[in-house]
Amino acid sequence: MSDAFPTSKLPLVDGDLLAAVDLGSNSFHMVVARYVLGQLRIVDRLRETVRLAEGLDRKGGLSPEVRQRALECLARFGQRIRDIPPQRVRAIATNTVRRLAVPQAFLMPAETALGHAIEVVAGREEARLIYLGVAHAQPARPGELRMVIDIGGGSTECIIGSGFEAIERESLQLGCIATTRRFFENGKLSRKKWKEALTEVTAEFQQFAGTYRALGWNEALGSSGTNKAIGDICAAMKLTKGAVTAEALPVLRDRLLQADRIEAIDLPGLSADRRPVIAGGVLILEAAFDALGLKRMAVSKAAMREGVLYDMLGRGGADDPRDASVAALMQRYGIDDSQARRVAGTAMRLFEQVAQAWSLDADDNLMLQRAARLHELGLAIAHSQYHVHGAYIVEHSDIAGFSRQQQQFLAALVRTHRRNIPKSAFDALPDRLLAPARRLAAVLRVAVLLHRGHEPDPIPQLDARADGNILTLAVSRRWLDARPLARADLEGELHDIAGLGLSLKLEAI
Repeated sequence: MSDAFPTSKLPLVDGDLLAAVDLGSNSFHMVVARYVLGQLRIVDRLRETVRLAEGLDRKGGLSPEVRQRALECLARFGQRIRDIPPQRVRAIATNTVRRLAVPQAFLMPAETALGHAIEVVAGREEARLIYLGVAHAQPARPGELRMVIDIGGGSTECIIGSGFEAIERESLQLGCIATTRRFFENGKLSRKKWKEALTEVTAEFQQFAGTYRALGWNEALGSSGTNKAIGDICAAMKLTKGAVTAEALPVLRDRLLQADRIEAIDLPGLSADRRPVIAGGVLILEAAFDALGLKRMAVSKAAMREGVLYDMLGRGGADDPRDASVAALMQRYGIDDSQARRVAGTAMRLFEQVAQAWSLDADDNLMLQRAARLHELGLAIAHSQYHVHGAYIVEHSDIAGFSRQQQQFLAALVRTHRRNIPKSAFDALPDRLLAPARRLAAVLRVAVLLHRGHEPDPIPQLDARADGNILTLAVSRRWLDARPLARADLEGELHDIAGLGLSLKLEAI
């Protein structure tokens, strides 16, 4: 086998359209780009103020009016990208959807309205995508470090990176909507209230400020609408030419606090659309400047949606960040690389034989490979129940490149690759992923059983075919006769695989 694990790339050709949809807590954005000569050319942008975070209650519910507003926006976006293939569209949901008590209650109708799957990403993955967008739009000088701060509606991401790589990533539960609601819920403004709020918010940044300041940075950039709005106000007040500085920010804040209520805020260059949430945004940025010792922050033209587009360029190929993350996990937890390759090779062999009958695609192929590489992850903790330990690590770690659903999918495969299959193993997955997850789990279970002996020699004859919920496996009789343990395992699997809602038939040939 070659040094590299096989990939199943979905090649882009000149003229292909790609789209990124950002379901932010304040605004929904969509950007459509055309792939031309290895580059992305933006051909369309759409933005609507939805204020999803405004509808989030303390129990993790979403108000009916905000939910409807979001669905109507997604339906309009969906009309624009109706003819773009699913593998060329990525829709990303962020902080507010992360905080929903039952995300699927929103995601199912949202996916129907958009016409495409929606991924929920963790805060640090959101940070990585933000940095990627900024880095591509405004490339840094070689070797220089850069800080990026993104203030969204529900969260704030802080990243230090070099080139296109995010080195440090943090996500705070602080956004312009959430912070405005938290500290100025009744709409009243005062210097006393501002000072108290600033102390609390600054404390959030101080959790990582020491690490960031020790690492250092050559320049700071702010992304997304709040930072752009604050930069525009600084320019309109003739404090700067569009950047935000440590000298300008207190002047802007004092002008804001001349109003005693949020609706009375009067700042030059501030749009009516941004007025209801600007107080929380300015508060967060002042806290960031104080805690991190910032002197100046330029405003970026890009944000997460552009990062999603560039991330799509690398997916499925040599630059797929998910494969780098899997390799890092294998190294960190000391996974037996030779065994991982054996299991992955056999899993791919089986996959190719059943993919068409089971409607499995190239993305399923990649997820199966990754599960095969990580199936022994939990051995670093204990042999007993190692599949359970491994699944927990996969589901709950910050793994660059993966959405929450993808990590849950991968964790389900690791969890069910051996022993009994709990009824709850696939509960976290949306309905659209249940069938492929169960089918991939069956393929992985068989591949793991066939290589239980860790033998280096390939299996000479191995054929698989799928028909509905029945998987038929044909194995060399001579090979089985020489391996009574493998035969016993496979015969036991005839019963165990029923936990996946599938049947296994074994043929000796």
